[in-house]
Amino acid sequence: MTVEEDLVPTLQPGALKDVALPVIGRTPPGASREDVVAHLREAARLVRAQDLKMVRAAGLGHIGGEFSVIDILVTLYLHSMNTTPDNLDDAERDRFILSKGHAAAALYTTLAAAGFIPVDQLSTFMQPESELNGHPARTKLAAVEASTGPLGHGLPIAVGTALAGKIDGSARRTFVVVGDGELQEGSNWEALMTAGHHRIGNLCVVVDRNRLQQGARVADTKDLEPLADKFTAFGHQVLEVDGHDHAALVDAFASVPAASGKPTVVIAHTNKGHPISFMSDNVAWHHKVPSPEQVDAALAELENS
Repeated sequence: MTVEEDLVPTLQPGALKDVALPVIGRTPPGASREDVVAHLREAARLVRAQDLKMVRAAGLGHIGGEFSVIDILVTLYLHSMNTTPDNLDDAERDRFILSKGHAAAALYTTLAAAGFIPVDQLSTFMQPESELNGHPARTKLAAVEASTGPLGHGLPIAVGTALAGKIDGSARRTFVVVGDGELQEGSNWEALMTAGHHRIGNLCVVVDRNRLQQGARVADTKDLEPLADKFTAFGHQVLEVDGHDHAALVDAFASVPAASGKPTVVIAHTNKGHPISFMSDNVAWHHKVPSPEQVDAALAELENS
């Protein structure tokens, strides 16, 4: 596979002076399934549009992997988790860890849409002394549960967090999103073995299975298949869903903890760069910054999606 990368683009720091992202908030209590899905779909569209502008303005980001994971983040923060901006000090809140920390822009934009951080703070992404670093930092934002970036670290942290909840006798759940290329790190499998051994049922590992990693396809770098069988062998309950289907994600996350008492792994089949035609399933967009013309084209596609 040939990877074409642009040179470092000209920055456009003024592009985000007026941030247009509204605080969308959680799905309304008692909303019908159709209304829940519509709420999440619109939220994901708006988050992608803002993420796109942020990456262009900063001249940095991982837009392909951010777009593949946004539907997962939006479903968790705006519906499935019990975590809100008002209960960050509540010991019984659900926890979320973004192990693929390079998708930080997607996390920040989702947090803003959910009301965890001020929307206008998004204009500081990657600026000097900004709290919105290229990778999420626990020391910068109260809504970030763990500092991540080095791949293979977030899942072990999540296992420890979930095990603490089990020891406490707490019903709180821990969700962690890992990249599929990240699963080539051995530390993940040590953590998965530990979670299976201790039957940490309040843990949910979500695999962003976009099949691409930096510079190549996962299968060409180090094949993970049969992935579901491996998780099963390590003592986990495995679900496979379309990672861009909000209804399927809602159902998967509602099943945690599994009746079996095992930790849950949700293999979310996604496309890097989804749903933009020239980005989707294109490895060049791992760390590529869109040109002004590409931003306009992508925004037009999102408007019509």
